[in-house]
Amino acid sequence: MLEEMAAFFEKRLDGYDEHMKTEIEGSGEFYPFTASLLPARPGCRVLDLGCGTGLELEAYFRLNPGALVTGIDLSPGMLEALRRKFPDREGLNLICGSYFDAPLGEGYDAAVSVESLHHFTAEAKLSFYRRLWAALRPEGYFILTDYFAESEALEKTYFEDLRRLRQAEGLPPGSYHYDTPLTAEHELEILRKAGFSWAEILARWGSTCTLRADV
Repeated sequence: MLEEMAAFFEKRLDGYDEHMKTEIEGSGEFYPFTASLLPARPGCRVLDLGCGTGLELEAYFRLNPGALVTGIDLSPGMLEALRRKFPDREGLNLICGSYFDAPLGEGYDAAVSVESLHHFTAEAKLSFYRRLWAALRPEGYFILTDYFAESEALEKTYFEDLRRLRQAEGLPPGSYHYDTPLTAEHELEILRKAGFSWAEILARWGSTCTLRADV
């Protein structure tokens, strides 16, 4: 049965890091690669969307211990695990909520999201990416490392399957955990439509890609 998004991750907190590090193809490479693309200047401001337990931040803080990071995540348990990893770190601001609803702030040098946005529709992403574009500095950029559909046919199938499941279970509107990845090409189109001047695939690990979009 489908589970509400935050509840899904709360239930799987134990063993989450090990699962992400060992069961996801390319994760041993894409977490440090993603971190390497973020600003290296001490004091830079970075927005982490769906930060979870901070797997990308583990690598990033080793590269830039002086970065100022705002992380947003639905799961209180995930955020608590992240706080325990960096108990004395100044400049780590954590917000519990949906990044679709929470105020993003403004003036960020970069934003990042890893394995989080593949649960949402193109329409929801377009509206969100417009807000994200506005939250970045004029020279800012967005790094997205995520799971993408291998074809348009698969993309369509994922959304049709989710619709049938929600209908069969009689679920009200809301955010439920079910993978509905777009193709990387469709993701790039949405980023450009949202206002980003340039967007490109930088690397691939099986179904996971890293994209960069510049304001």
